[in-house]
Amino acid sequence: MINESPHPEPRRRTRLTRRGRLVLMASTLAAATAVAVPLLGETPADTKTLLIPEGWRASQVYTAVDQALDLPEGTTREAATADGTALRLPDAAKGNPEGFLFPATYPFAADTTPQDLLGYMARTAGKRFGTDRITAGAQRHGLSTYETVTIASIVQAEADTAEDMGKVARVVHNRLARDMPLQMDSTINYALGRSTLDTTHQDTRTDSPYNTYARKGLPPTPIDNPGEQAMKAAVTPTPGDWLYFVTVKPGDTRFTASYEEQRRNVEEFNRHRKGA
Repeated sequence: MINESPHPEPRRRTRLTRRGRLVLMASTLAAATAVAVPLLGETPADTKTLLIPEGWRASQVYTAVDQALDLPEGTTREAATADGTALRLPDAAKGNPEGFLFPATYPFAADTTPQDLLGYMARTAGKRFGTDRITAGAQRHGLSTYETVTIASIVQAEADTAEDMGKVARVVHNRLARDMPLQMDSTINYALGRSTLDTTHQDTRTDSPYNTYARKGLPPTPIDNPGEQAMKAAVTPTPGDWLYFVTVKPGDTRFTASYEEQRRNVEEFNRHRKGA
């Protein structure tokens, strides 16, 4: 949610992001893109699968891999940046795989290593994000593919529904074009290592390059691992002049170019939440 104000206010509230609401259950299998190619050549009877949902942060992926492979906590995190891992990442990533651990269902076997799984995720992201359509779309907006993945990660975190993704992406592009700070709560949540329903003015003063209230432009890296829908929205945003949005209640996200209208929508959100 965006809540830009020229005057300080004592406190404001925002909605939980899609990432924060996501609960990993068997029923979510359909939400991730299936990767059907066997990882190490085992027969199906020899393999298990690991679901990485759209919008998970790298830290969540590391924990899931540790648990799937029955490894001590922190093993996969260390493997992600180990000298011998050599993930296929853009130079701009500087070795940080955030944004490029593609959300999908991955097969693994008893002898699968964290490097195997992380490498498979990064290669899959390279294929899905390296298409001519994505490259051309990024260039149309004067952005690199890496910057476009960063936008997609914000879209993934902020959009209440898949249908809203194109509009959220348009807000990001419109704000960048106007040299306005993005003021996205999801980037502050990333800086603070949380997913929360409340963001305070103290939070918006956090000293972090991910504080898009205090700093203009995109955050230095993606803030999660987006899926194809979010990436498509980032390169082909819905046409519109919107600069603000807020999800007043589930399924009711309001986009506007008027700050006064945004204030009214935020007040309605607060009333609705207080009543709930």
